[in-house]
Amino acid sequence: MNIQNSESGYHYNVMRRAIDLIDQGGEGLSLEELAREMNMSPAHFQRLFSRWTGVSPKRFQQYLTLGHAKALLRDRFTTLETAHNVGLSGSGRLHDLFLKWESMSPGEYARKGAGLTIYWGWFESPFGPALVMGTERGICGLAFGAESGEEGAMEDMLSRWPQADFVEDPMRLRPWALGAFGAASDRLEPTPLYLIGSPLQIKVWEALMHIPSGHVTTYSEIAERVGSPRAVRAVGTAVGRNPVSWLIPCHRALRKSGGLGGYHWGLPVKRAMLAYEAAQADA
Repeated sequence: MNIQNSESGYHYNVMRRAIDLIDQGGEGLSLEELAREMNMSPAHFQRLFSRWTGVSPKRFQQYLTLGHAKALLRDRFTTLETAHNVGLSGSGRLHDLFLKWESMSPGEYARKGAGLTIYWGWFESPFGPALVMGTERGICGLAFGAESGEEGAMEDMLSRWPQADFVEDPMRLRPWALGAFGAASDRLEPTPLYLIGSPLQIKVWEALMHIPSGHVTTYSEIAERVGSPRAVRAVGTAVGRNPVSWLIPCHRALRKSGGLGGYHWGLPVKRAMLAYEAAQADA
């Protein structure tokens, strides 16, 4: 496996343990108590969290609580009509990573990847091991193995385009992978996306890409935006089939009730992503 920046993955493993502890002990856990449970000194714990999130552990606890989704819907809800009107010049982190995306034609999609070469490699990310896949045109797949397991993530992605030829070539993908996870360099080109999905799926994924980082929307809002207000369930399925997690930010879609809804790569990953983005927005 080709891993870049293993410290970042270590941070996610710490975050995953912290989520469980906060679920058990709530926001009332002190810094000292949380650090002791993590087998760290309070000073080391503080430094680690501040480096990963830009805010203190105490503040980050608030982002990790189960009620955080409701707070996001109250304070950072985005209608997709407003987001679309702002366009890609908005302040969202995602919009700075790549300038364009293109999608496969319906006929190409129906061929299930036949005639397509897809390169793949494993990289470390802020949310654990990430499987990056791409064609000559851009990233077409991004999966996370922290919860599902790396073998499970690989099998899942391979099954989406069963007729494609898959070639392990992490060095080809490395500049895009670095850009996808926020590496800043004048030598890195913007990270392009190549969307492989049905017409409805692509409409849903394009809508998701207009949600600014640190904000959220609802499944029903997405259904309204794509012209299918009664098809919330179908839209939810399309959100769940997003092959390029994180860059197509399906983690920013919540239920109207404030529930997290589902997440293909595990709800702890979704909670960590939402907390991470909220912390970055507030830092």
